[in-house]
Amino acid sequence: MGDTASGSGTGHFRIENLITAGTFSLDGGTWELENNVWILGDDRKVIVIDPAHNAAQVAEAVAGRTVIAVLLTHGHNDHISASREFASLVGSPRIFLNLLDRMLWDAVFPNDAPDAELNDGDRFEVAGVSLRAIHTPGHTPGSTCLYLESELTLFSGDTLFNGGPGATGRTFSDFPTIIASITERLLPLPAEVRVLTGHGDSTTIGAEAPHLAEWVTRGY
Repeated sequence: MGDTASGSGTGHFRIENLITAGTFSLDGGTWELENNVWILGDDRKVIVIDPAHNAAQVAEAVAGRTVIAVLLTHGHNDHISASREFASLVGSPRIFLNLLDRMLWDAVFPNDAPDAELNDGDRFEVAGVSLRAIHTPGHTPGSTCLYLESELTLFSGDTLFNGGPGATGRTFSDFPTIIASITERLLPLPAEVRVLTGHGDSTTIGAEAPHLAEWVTRGY
């Protein structure tokens, strides 16, 4: 398990990346993997995107700052299973999830519910910047990217990676749907937009756009 931190943006705003390790389980299989956790804000307040696997590790990275929201890009257990514990460690901020992924949430938290809906077009303000939700179904029905237009930065969850779309060979996923989401909702963004992913290396819209036809041909 490792962690990295990086800064970006104007003024006191910055984006920090923490890498956590754990497992993902679905359809009877379990896989080990590392997740990118994203922390956005300044020295006082932050938003946390997908506090995966290790709640204490993410809380340590927050370092006493006020967490104003926890945003979940989708409902797979590797992205959500630590979210309740994390929230309790940092003052119980509201947890937002697109409710089209409620069945995935319920598989992890059968006696609980997300605190709030994450809907297309919702905006979240922190440290003088605005984060906009973009619903991008396909990897899961409720998959949602988060666009920070002022920083030309997209948090893509598991919808778009360095090298192609997120996996769709599992329950609740659909390849034509994720291709439509990427084509209609993400590729129209400026080519220079950085894509900060749910797993692995970052990329840009411009780097991925020329390969759309290849993805369609290969079928994943």
